[in-house]
Amino acid sequence: MSSVERIVRDVRERGDAALREWALRLDDAAPARAVAGNGLPAEALLALADAVRRWHELQRPPDVSLEMSPGIELERRWVPLRSVGIYVPRGLVSTLVMCAVPAQVAGVERIVVMTPPAGSDLVAAAADALGVDEVWAIGGPQAIAALAYGTDSITRVDKIVGPGNRHVNEAKLLVADEVAIDLPAGPSEVVVLAGADADLHVAELELAAQAEHGPDTVCRIVNVNGNVERALEEIEALAPEHLVLLGADAEKLAASIRNAGAVFVGPWSAVAAGDYATGGNHVLPTGGWARAVGGLGLESFMKPVTVQRLTRAGLERLRPVVEAFAEIEGMPAHAEAMNR
Repeated sequence: MSSVERIVRDVRERGDAALREWALRLDDAAPARAVAGNGLPAEALLALADAVRRWHELQRPPDVSLEMSPGIELERRWVPLRSVGIYVPRGLVSTLVMCAVPAQVAGVERIVVMTPPAGSDLVAAAADALGVDEVWAIGGPQAIAALAYGTDSITRVDKIVGPGNRHVNEAKLLVADEVAIDLPAGPSEVVVLAGADADLHVAELELAAQAEHGPDTVCRIVNVNGNVERALEEIEALAPEHLVLLGADAEKLAASIRNAGAVFVGPWSAVAAGDYATGGNHVLPTGGWARAVGGLGLESFMKPVTVQRLTRAGLERLRPVVEAFAEIEGMPAHAEAMNR
């Protein structure tokens, strides 16, 4: 059993007592509500929140309905989740914005924030500015377990979102059998696809910026070297969190990218701008997950509900189809359910 699994299981079984013991052992601080501090760049925070809000408002998926045939109607409508837990890595105020603002736009009723004690004062101040009032100074796997299973002091949530280190991501995957998660997000990754005329100084700037996230950050340059197909195959296999396209063909190549969390096109499209200012979400898939999933969006905080309406005539119209499948699948009660 890994240390992360031991922490998650302990919090699940012993609740607040285990949460307190692990918090003291790992962060030297008892679990508590985070207290807002000073030093928040309020103007920058509101500028980012506005950009994130405007971009995510456009992402609202449409409700649809269709009369399949007379007496048979299907409807699919989107509703907000009731509660969401947000994990904010140490001091990353921008990540709070990336998660909390789309949750608010979606209409989530309860937003709970977990963040390590160090730096929690700025996160709490930002949450207060955004109108989020439940912020805990708790980090690590113990925070994820508390969100997933609940304790006497912390009510469990319906979904957990937000990036983290490998321990936090391991915890998220461990609890995913009982609570929804967004995706494993972190450690950070950046890959630069450099054409023959790419500005390598820009490439180095991008690598250095992402390397600030920690020693586990993946930083690579893939040189085209006259073989675009080979370079694109390498990119697709890596499926990086951030992909920067440099060189004269950057815009042309952008349309060919399938596997990447976010694509930054040309020398002026800095990943840091996406991290802090454009409004695009910076909670993105890592570890190759970009082959199958994208980053956070408005739909991450919503779910579709399918509604089906049939009249007597509509039910009779479907009887032969139901009876045929019920017979070959050995489900006689399904066929009988059509008789009413």
